[in-house]
Amino acid sequence: MTASLKTPGGAPRHRVTVLGSTGSIGTNTLDVLARHPDRYEVFALSAHSRVDELAAQCARWRPRFAVLPTPELGRALSERLRAEGLATEVLTGAAALEQVAAHPEVDSVMAAIVGAAGLPPCLAAARAGKRLLLANKEALVVGGQLFMDAVREGGATLLPIDSEHSAIFQCLPEDRTTWAQRIDHIVLTASGGPFRQRDPASLREVTPEQACAHPNWVMGRKISVDSATMMNKALEVIEARWLFDLAPRDVRVVIHPQSIIHSMVVCRDRSVLAQLGTPDMRVPIAYGLAWPERIESGAEQLDFLSLKALTFEEADAARFPGLQLAWTALEAAPGSTAVLNAANEIAVEAFLAGRLRFDRIPAVNAGTLESLSIPAGAAGSLEGLLELDAMARRHATELVARLGV
Repeated sequence: MTASLKTPGGAPRHRVTVLGSTGSIGTNTLDVLARHPDRYEVFALSAHSRVDELAAQCARWRPRFAVLPTPELGRALSERLRAEGLATEVLTGAAALEQVAAHPEVDSVMAAIVGAAGLPPCLAAARAGKRLLLANKEALVVGGQLFMDAVREGGATLLPIDSEHSAIFQCLPEDRTTWAQRIDHIVLTASGGPFRQRDPASLREVTPEQACAHPNWVMGRKISVDSATMMNKALEVIEARWLFDLAPRDVRVVIHPQSIIHSMVVCRDRSVLAQLGTPDMRVPIAYGLAWPERIESGAEQLDFLSLKALTFEEADAARFPGLQLAWTALEAAPGSTAVLNAANEIAVEAFLAGRLRFDRIPAVNAGTLESLSIPAGAAGSLEGLLELDAMARRHATELVARLGV
């Protein structure tokens, strides 16, 4: 059980662990928390490599713990904190992430680590019954049924932070048992990214800087590339299948360039429920932090009079060949979505490092998914999934070497 939010009667402040605190979601989370110092306190922060930024966050928030992946980075942070007279305890390694996610004094965990590395701490938080604010879509893409079982068995409260999944969640009643009777299908909206109108034949020339220049959202480099290829939307389709317990065919995608309608629920009576707002991640973050209440997020109010049009387009398969891989993986053997995610992480890393052309990212993903044999039962345990993830990464790395630039 977790402590309740502060009420006029003076209940304790809500203690929050922010995993991935120096990234876009993490910094936006801290921005929302700063607007409500009477309701929240930061218990732990983690980062991948940005020691200077994490040190500054520790100075601002005075968390109990700060986590980095290696002893070398941990020592660098410890020296910084000691020099400034800060008492934050520095922990290192993957086990430390699980420790601060499942700590008995933690109420909420913002899971904003990018990639499959976020699955173990998300599982730890779920099994410990935390309020889990899930910005790490890979936890569901990789973990699937294993992750949802942990949420149910641990009594955790799972709240989606991706703008699309938060939109769907906000359109549905709190009573999850009624969802299946209400939903005909859901529609995830996609901006189309920076190459929505670009000739597919020219995509071989795309640079990392161009791929990361999203027209609507400010995001990290990896998720920006995923948005440009629409692999981000493919992963969101998989995430939605598990979050809302839907058949793969009942999760659909439409391009909506303005990013004002964040997603829609089509009900059995053909009513359509949509959540609208400015493209600002502080809105779903604030919703997740305070649910079922609503608090100030810091986002600008949507001005309907300034909207010229809300338009919709079909996703072009020639321009976005990776999108269909979501349904391919969902209909394949258990563990296939983990393979797809691992291949994509390797392909995007290679593209950002200049070792793979942008237009070959889908080929690496599809090739890995098609050719890798998944061991029976691999998706039934965390150990099996992590082994499968490593196997897929090796396979994708070989494909990248063969395709090259």
